Amino acid sequence: MREFLKRKNIEISAKRYGIDALGAMAQGLFCSLLIGTIIKTLGQQLSLSFLVDVGQFAFDMSGPAMAVAIGYALKADPMVLFSLTAVGWSANKLGGAGGPLAVLFIAIIAAEIGKMVSKETKVDILVTPAVTVFVGAGLSLLIAPPIGAAAKAFGQLIQDATVLQPFWMGIVVAVLVGIALTLPISSAAICAAFTLTGLAGGAAVAGCCAQMVGFAVMSFKENRWGGLISQGIGTSMLQMPNIVKNPRIWIPPTLASAITGPIATCVFHLQMNDPAGGVASGMGTCGFVGQIGVWSGWVNDVALGVKAAITPFDWLGMALICFILPAVLSWFFCEMLRKIGWIREGDLVLPQ
Repeated sequence: MREFLKRKNIEISAKRYGIDALGAMAQGLFCSLLIGTIIKTLGQQLSLSFLVDVGQFAFDMSGPAMAVAIGYALKADPMVLFSLTAVGWSANKLGGAGGPLAVLFIAIIAAEIGKMVSKETKVDILVTPAVTVFVGAGLSLLIAPPIGAAAKAFGQLIQDATVLQPFWMGIVVAVLVGIALTLPISSAAICAAFTLTGLAGGAAVAGCCAQMVGFAVMSFKENRWGGLISQGIGTSMLQMPNIVKNPRIWIPPTLASAITGPIATCVFHLQMNDPAGGVASGMGTCGFVGQIGVWSGWVNDVALGVKAAITPFDWLGMALICFILPAVLSWFFCEMLRKIGWIREGDLVLPQ
């Protein structure tokens, strides 16, 4: 069996499923649901029906996009990869609010089983897609609804707890999601899987921004403008090799997130209500997707009559939570740690 799995390139590991597949799922979400939401929102604001239609097309294909991305990360053969479109659509549709989580589990199983039978028969063109689709669609009918219900309930629990305890949950959500952003896993996929929106989504945005902007600013001395851009609007994950060498460099942005999280929830009541369902909550300043998500949520709330208008106080809150406070706080904490020798010269230099 070990030799068979090796020949089929099936690696049962936390890295393959928890990092590679999850990260790929986030990319699939970004290239469909998230970008579709952005285009659709722009179309609505500019009164361009063409953009609204284009955005909706991309939005509707989020399930297949996620499944194909997962299959690609699992190195699925072409016949398996193409068959995952039906698997992704069925899992996402039947999974409801927890569609992304259902797609993650079901697409992984369908892809791996599809890989097992791929090129094993003389009628591969029939067997491989039939097995992949049957397994994926069958699992979608059986387990996607309960997975979706469980994910929705858990996400709702986090959101309700944040509403009831905005200070403490603001800290918890901001710190945990921010840490997930910097780790080699996908914070965007996690937020999307549990539909992390509302105040909890706002705290998640705060935590992600604290990590990205924090590392970008506190390492400016070592990495200059290239590092500022690559980390500030790219990803703080670039610092992971340095964190492994000296975990103390993670303290400043994490402390910053513990401060900006409750400020976001208690002072500015920053909410992430983008129609994309929470994926932007875990993006931070990456391509300014988090900020675009907050803005599109404001627009959506105004259109629904939930929010009267977008106010200067809203914009001030976004600027402080997403950019100014993370930069100032992370720099301050970093300088304190430099003075006591916990962060040394060269600890924040990005690997070449």
